[in-house]
Amino acid sequence: MQKTLIDDCFYVENQRWGTWKSYDKDGKTLVTSLTSEACVAATRYYLKLKQENNLNDIGVSYEGTVGGKL
Repeated sequence: MQKTLIDDCFYVENQRWGTWKSYDKDGKTLVTSLTSEACVAATRYYLKLKQENNLNDIGVSYEGTVGGKL
């Protein structure tokens, strides 16, 4: 698969199963999306938040405990 450089900042690549991934210049995976347009838009937004040090604004949170009786 061929990577395409976007904004001289990150790459996007079509995966063999039809999804799109973006990578920084060091090869670290950033975003996975269903279309190239969504991948580029989401990556730009992610990098903007990262640059402004506002990654917590995305609104994603995870908890490592399971509630209830197992």
